[in-house]
Formats: sequence, C-alpha cells, structure tokens
Amino acid sequence: MEEVRRAYGAIAAQYIELFGNRAQVDADDLALIARHLAKPGAVLDVGCGPGHLTAYLQSLGADAVGLDLVPELVDHARIAHPEGRYELASMDRLPVRDGSLAGILAWYSLIHLPPDRVDAVLDELRRAMAPDGALVAGFFDGAAVEAFAHKVVTAHFWPIDEMAARLERAGFTVVERQQRASAGEAGPRAHAALAAIAH
Repeated sequence: MEEVRRAYGAIAAQYIELFGNRAQVDADDLALIARHLAKPGAVLDVGCGPGHLTAYLQSLGADAVGLDLVPELVDHARIAHPEGRYELASMDRLPVRDGSLAGILAWYSLIHLPPDRVDAVLDELRRAMAPDGALVAGFFDGAAVEAFAHKVVTAHFWPIDEMAARLERAGFTVVERQQRASAGEAGPRAHAALAAIAH
C-alpha cells in the first residue's frame, strides 16, 4: 500500500477540498451508514481520509475511531475534528483485539487493494468484529473485477454480487444493498454499497 500512501499524500489538500466535508456525501449514503452503524460500542472507520465520516459516526453516538495510512489525512482529521480519535494504521493489520468491534465503515477504502488481497483484508475485518457487528462498505460497481485509472492511484471495479460473495465467505451475512449511477472524478461511475452482519 506504499504507492497508495504516497499518491494520496501528494494530493491531500485537493482531496480534502473535494471530498472532505459531510455535505459532499450523498444523503442516501449517510442514511445507510446511520442505519447500520449508529450503535453503541467501538466502530472503526477504516480508510477514514479527512475524518468527516468518522465525525458523522460520532455525532450518531458511536464510539468511532478513524484509521488511515496517509499521515497528511490523519493530521487534517485531528485538526478538523479535534473531539475525535484518528490513528495511522492499515486495514490489513487493525490495531484492535479479536471480536472487539461493534462496527466497521470501509467507505471506498477497499477500492485500491489488488483483488488477490481483498479476501485477506475482509478476513481481518471479520477477526476484529464482534458477533452481530455491522460492516458497511462502499465501492465502485462494475460488470467485472477490473482495474481502472482512478485520478489518484489505480482502483478496481467490483460487481456487487462478487463483493457480496467475498463478504459471505469472510463470515458476514449481507443485509442491505445500494446501487446507483454517480458522477465520479473521471466521469460517470456506478456506486455500490453493502451492509453486512458478522456471524
């Protein structure tokens, strides 16, 4: 993930301006996150970026902590949301005990993983999750698992059925799906999100 860290660090200020405010998040996405992650207990926002969704989770009453591997984004989150907790960490080695989390938000943080690493990361998310904990993941929907030239660094499309199957194999039960067309930084993209419960 070193390439991802460098790429986002280099454009951190622009990224924060474009995507670092809750007002820039679709209302349907905020509602999906609230339905599944507004709960007591520890919630991680993995790949929290500027920290705005971590702060949103905190506003809903969750004991939310933001994790990101980009120092520039974590520094911004700590300044912009001083009431919150933000840490440098990678989603493939979460700094939490087994079964300790009530929820995880992975909002567009899986998209830069090589497809052959996704299962291991989903297993790590499940390791950290308490039974009946909730995971909400957002990603780019597509007809096939394939790379595309994201403006920051290579990302991947994931068919929603394929991502759902990966979650099921990792020990989650998918309970809600969301899909829509959306305008992305490189033109129209299809948005998808899944909510799943650990079993």
